[in-house]
Amino acid sequence: MPSVLPDGEPMPADGSLPPHARTGAGDRPLGFYLHVPYCATRCGYCDFNTYTASELRGSGGVLASRDNYADTLADEVRLARKVLGDDPRPVRTVFVGGGTPTLLPAADLVRMLGSVREEFGLADDAEITTEANPESVDPAYLAELRAGGFNRVSFGMQSARQHVLKVLDRTHTPGRPEACVAEARAAGFEHVNLDLIYGTPGETDDDWRASLDAAIGAGPDHISAYALIVEEGTQLARRIRRGEVPMTDDDVHADRYLIADEVLSGAGFDWYEVSNWATSAAGRCLHNELYWRGADWWGAGPGAHSHVGGVRWWNVKHPGAYATAIADGRSPGAGREILPDEDRRVERVLLELRLREGCPLDLLRPDGLAAAGRALADGLLEPGPYERGRAVLTLRGRLLADAVVRDLVD
Repeated sequence: MPSVLPDGEPMPADGSLPPHARTGAGDRPLGFYLHVPYCATRCGYCDFNTYTASELRGSGGVLASRDNYADTLADEVRLARKVLGDDPRPVRTVFVGGGTPTLLPAADLVRMLGSVREEFGLADDAEITTEANPESVDPAYLAELRAGGFNRVSFGMQSARQHVLKVLDRTHTPGRPEACVAEARAAGFEHVNLDLIYGTPGETDDDWRASLDAAIGAGPDHISAYALIVEEGTQLARRIRRGEVPMTDDDVHADRYLIADEVLSGAGFDWYEVSNWATSAAGRCLHNELYWRGADWWGAGPGAHSHVGGVRWWNVKHPGAYATAIADGRSPGAGREILPDEDRRVERVLLELRLREGCPLDLLRPDGLAAAGRALADGLLEPGPYERGRAVLTLRGRLLADAVVRDLVD
């Protein structure tokens, strides 16, 4: 979750939404994102809204403490119940992210999940996920999460090579994420994801292949692979600016993506979103699909973003300010925007084009349709789906996804 919040109009103190936001809600799934903003250390490439203990010391007092965070977040879930009223939808997905959620005791994560269950109920087949740092869990921790209702876990692996992890300022040791997959399986988790990053300065093709092989060999049913983005204000950006490490290279990123798709496809992983592969439809991350398909979700926690029926809002960033608002009985929302129909159409194109199923051609305006025809002729869109009325990226199209999207919506 990026640390920079957008501009927008003020959020009502009670968090209320305009009446139209709930129109047609029964046709849209509802999910919850629960943000845990704490990290033991800050990774050099990270621009997310996270805080170490030293960064919080003296700037929020006891309200920013990890000790009572689960209760504070549960209070926001209760606020969500008031705002959404008699919404009958059981929650389809819950995703606990960060930060490092597993810095909190497992019982705290289970209690946070319990607040969603108590206020809204969970669908019978609800997907319940937490992110986890490999060094902050053990078999007993994972068993407690599984017993408490979690059924999917995502481990931050990033790389199998120590020198790559060092550039990223990752603290886990090579081999630990793979061991975590085995521990999660033993605890009863059917769905396990490993996150990888490619394009780190100093990484070679062989390093990347080794990371892919290690991830596949661990036995997850889902692997995410993201190109490293150097965000301004991060330690990595400062190191690159000082010449300590080289800048990342777009051509290298493209080569690494092709390697990832080749290796993962050969191992039985199918892409279903540009940066995500799964061994089956059941292994897909349903929570992320809520985002990509414009469904409804409530984001609880500092800096968390929400979307319900075309209304998008975001919470204050700092854990102390967040906890103060909750303690005062106010919405922690820092601002919101009500999306016009045209903005919602454009966002559908932006997000759905990245999916294996693509986006309907009837979402496009005349100029966009003309651009889609050119993309088809250039080998960026699949001919078969195009004939059936959908724009679906080819492998080459995935490499140029951002440019294709710009052409279709401009």
